[in-house]
Amino acid sequence: MHSENPGFDPKNIEKLELELSRSGKNYKIIPDEGNSEEFVNFWFIGMYEGKKVIYDAALYTLRLHHSSEVYELAEHEAAKKFPNFKGINYEEDEEGNLKPLSSEEEEIGWFITEIIMELEEEEAVKVQEFIDLDTNHDYGIGLDAALNVDEINDKVISKFVVEFNEDTLVLDDTLYSFQTEEDEI
Repeated sequence: MHSENPGFDPKNIEKLELELSRSGKNYKIIPDEGNSEEFVNFWFIGMYEGKKVIYDAALYTLRLHHSSEVYELAEHEAAKKFPNFKGINYEEDEEGNLKPLSSEEEEIGWFITEIIMELEEEEAVKVQEFIDLDTNHDYGIGLDAALNVDEINDKVISKFVVEFNEDTLVLDDTLYSFQTEEDEI
């Protein structure tokens, strides 16, 4: 199983170890257009079944995880109400400006916004910190994790890697719900 996976290849692990020692960090950020203050994709070296492996990690804030869950639920409700709904596609014109949505897409957009506001107001969606491992990942072991922090920064990532590797990471099992901040609407 692991022999074809390049994240288990000792040459790749050695190469990443060298890169990490040169950078002085215990992780390497993977360029990803989705990387932000609330989400970062990175690699780090850890152990799995007694062997070194590269973890391909996606670490995000609990607030972002909550927003994703709420949006997914709102889209599901929109799909039930609008049988033709396949998602809203924003297109750009030649100057890079967004083209106007069709009247149906606009109606669906407003419906989704209302559902999101209702779900948040009712605190219908609750989330907690978690880690999911994917041992059938295409590069090393996939790791998704959400932490209740304001932002994902160097300090948070570094601490996460150390605690994960030392098996001292303690996840908060409290259920949280978040409200969209006014400036996000």
